[in-house]
Amino acid sequence: MHYDPIKRSLGNVFNRTPWLRRLFYNLLDLLLLRTWHVHRELRQWAQGRRDQAQNILDAGAGYGQYTYWLSGQSPKWQILAVDVKDEQVADSNNFFRQIGRPNVQFAVQDLVLYQQPNSFDLALSIDVMEHILEDVEVMTNLHASLKDGGMLIISTPSDQGGSDVHGADDASFIEEHVRDGYNIDEIQQKLRTAGFDRIEAMYSYGLPGQISWRLSMKWPILMLGVSKLFFVLLPFYYLVTFPICLVLNWLDSTSRHDSGTGLIVKAWK
Repeated sequence: MHYDPIKRSLGNVFNRTPWLRRLFYNLLDLLLLRTWHVHRELRQWAQGRRDQAQNILDAGAGYGQYTYWLSGQSPKWQILAVDVKDEQVADSNNFFRQIGRPNVQFAVQDLVLYQQPNSFDLALSIDVMEHILEDVEVMTNLHASLKDGGMLIISTPSDQGGSDVHGADDASFIEEHVRDGYNIDEIQQKLRTAGFDRIEAMYSYGLPGQISWRLSMKWPILMLGVSKLFFVLLPFYYLVTFPICLVLNWLDSTSRHDSGTGLIVKAWK
């Protein structure tokens, strides 16, 4: 399934006013399990840093929900959010100006080419690497762009059923993915090749997360792929499934998993 047209449709609905966009971000924070895992790591990183100046790179910012969350944590944090989509970057810059967050800037950049040496204390790559064939080049650029001691956080599908691929005959649920998922050892080796020497990798989307993903993401996306008329039914669908997904997301993000369809990887320069 092609996910980008559905993302554009969602953006058209929620980008009409700043209030709707804030609501959209809050809904994503609750529904998207990867956000629960990423926020957990960001809170840990933020300890003792909220009163300090920090430079942050959101590499592949998408809708900008992680930039929004980070920019609300401290006005001393300067955040550069980059993406390849011109329209999305322009729209995001307009939104952050409207809500009065001058510590945020969006820019059009290709991560395969983009490098800003020794500039950032933290870099995020959330559900980005699976879209880029030249992943080692991107990791190398992110390593170069971090300051000494800076940290990179990656969220990406694993090879344990990521992208809803469970066998050789399965196709990726998201057709824009160039790989179905990373082996946990493979991604660590690629990061070492890129220059990182300290790496921690863990599985996300264990059994609770896999159930939540189907309820909160897969089935609604399939419905929207059939017809945009399902936008009308989504509020009623989530009225039933939302409480279940919240419990499942909490269980998944507070547990350690021997296997899972997602990976959370942290690497330090």
